[in-house]
Amino acid sequence: MTDPTILPDLDHEHFLRRAFAVAERARQGGDHPFGCILVDATGKVVLEQGNGYTAEGGDMTAHAERLLATRASKRFPPAELAGCTMYTSAEPCAMCAGAVYWAGIGRVVYGQSEHDLKAMTGNHPENPTLDLPCRTVFDAGQRRVAVIGPLLEAEAAELQRSFWAEGKA
Repeated sequence: MTDPTILPDLDHEHFLRRAFAVAERARQGGDHPFGCILVDATGKVVLEQGNGYTAEGGDMTAHAERLLATRASKRFPPAELAGCTMYTSAEPCAMCAGAVYWAGIGRVVYGQSEHDLKAMTGNHPENPTLDLPCRTVFDAGQRRVAVIGPLLEAEAAELQRSFWAEGKA
């Protein structure tokens, strides 16, 4: 179990806004507006990832958080990931929360809640959102993952609101 006291005290709003910028770049690149970054224990951004639905050929599992967790797991040892924080524009879905858990990332900070995202997008075929909090997924595990969020939810939601309202999906 990761001791949450070893996680660094970071400027959550600063890093979350960097994740929002990644989400906006994903959108500008023709993808769904989700993005995340991984920050190590020293406060350095070591990875960033936008949504890969379009970039990965319509892969419904190519969520930003899942892709980043996979890359992080291949690149960093578990002891290092335990001290890392994932900042993500939206709350990790059940699949992504599972990937974060299995990768060993110690903390997640998110913008928009899964509940709010589902209410906003409805039953969209490209985003059949689960209203299952990531805390519920993490709580089912044997290792603690610290969670902070929703944070800056209105800013995070605006990334999604304009995308889905424009019918870009």
